[in-house]
Amino acid sequence: MADPYFFGYGSLVNTATHDFPDPNPASIRGWRRAWRHTDLRQVAFLTVVPDDACEIEGMIAHVPHDDWAALDQREWAYDRLPATGAVAHRLPRDLEIAIYAVPAERHSPVSAEHPILMSYLDVVVQGYLRVFGAAGADRFFDTTVGWEIPVLNDRDRPRYPRHQALTTDERRFVDGRLADMDVRILPDP
Repeated sequence: MADPYFFGYGSLVNTATHDFPDPNPASIRGWRRAWRHTDLRQVAFLTVVPDDACEIEGMIAHVPHDDWAALDQREWAYDRLPATGAVAHRLPRDLEIAIYAVPAERHSPVSAEHPILMSYLDVVVQGYLRVFGAAGADRFFDTTVGWEIPVLNDRDRPRYPRHQALTTDERRFVDGRLADMDVRILPDP
């Protein structure tokens, strides 16, 4: 019987934000990350959208206690989709791998009223920097769409519940990439 694993492509890459067992770097083909807003949350967040020409990096981790229901509850805004055949990893055993994605019919138009939280983006990029290095974090930016959504700079009062402190170099990296892409930064009111 295959071990149940899931593929994380956002905050789950940052192992400081969770204690899921056996996290391992992996990649998945046929998907692209996208910043989206839905009626399920006040702010934009990451999901994946089908893209046959794209491959993204992330982490696989064992589903705690083989309990998909508990993980589904944590990822309540997403649908769980089978992904085993699309994931490349180095584990030497059979895995049943799923990915979580927001259904396309739940995606809403881009709006400054529903920004990306800097505290969330920081967590994601910190994870990519620590697991995949600067080149991997650059690939995160390159394989993610939706950067026309503004970023709310909530670093002084983080709204993301699993926020992490960034080093000076990590902060400089995030700020530099956002500046390079001309992402609009909103002040925290």
